[in-house]
Amino acid sequence: MRRAALLILWLVTDVLIFVGAYVLAYFLRVGWIVSTDFPLNLFLQTVFMIAPLTIAVLAQLGVFRLMRTQGDKRNIAHIIFACVMGLSFFTLAYYFLYVTFFSRLLLVYAFVLSTGFLTVWHIGFEQVMRKFLRTGRPLYPTLIVGMTREAAALIKTLNDQRSPLTPVAILDAKGLKEPDVHGVPVEGKLNKLEETITKYRITHLIQCSDLEQSINLLSACNNRNITYILLPSVLGMVNNNESIESIEGRQVAMVRPVKKWWHWFFG
Repeated sequence: MRRAALLILWLVTDVLIFVGAYVLAYFLRVGWIVSTDFPLNLFLQTVFMIAPLTIAVLAQLGVFRLMRTQGDKRNIAHIIFACVMGLSFFTLAYYFLYVTFFSRLLLVYAFVLSTGFLTVWHIGFEQVMRKFLRTGRPLYPTLIVGMTREAAALIKTLNDQRSPLTPVAILDAKGLKEPDVHGVPVEGKLNKLEETITKYRITHLIQCSDLEQSINLLSACNNRNITYILLPSVLGMVNNNESIESIEGRQVAMVRPVKKWWHWFFG
């Protein structure tokens, strides 16, 4: 329920901010009057018509995923791309509906304002959203399997950044002496897997070690409709050169060697 409410609020506010940016661009270019040469009502009709298309582009690019870091360079690039598409939609729609257009400079204003407003709003909304998702019972209670230094660092990062993924329990194949790690309770060994999943209503499981247990963990996740996440270090991928790629339509994990200068052109 919280997730649906947040997404609806996010979509509605994005539409309003997008329209507001275009209206502000109109008045910055025309002046603080309603021009008869360039009617505001026709302008608004076009903006309201193309705003959902722009939001659809953002959704298609995955900008509204709750796990997405809105301040990430890639995410900002997606917002810029969506605003470029929105500007293209507006230009085409206005041309086909009303033929003449008032000013190319207005388009520049509209693009800069819509990009800036949406970027700032998304970054700010993310902070509010993350706090809200962790209020009361976490929306995404997460089980950590296998305790290593990287796992401990991951738990600290998730909590410090108020990630929607909220670590609530830890299991380790060999057991741990500590009762908790960064405030997350240690529930015991893997023989308590089913019990822990039920107790905490786990939605995500992150495997940080114990590679030999992968099949059992995957099976448990599939049976309980839990999202399974595997740290690259479990597979020995520790060079930060790993990525998920597609080879003839098949997803693979790829570890690249150190790039030479020609790799930037030919991959």
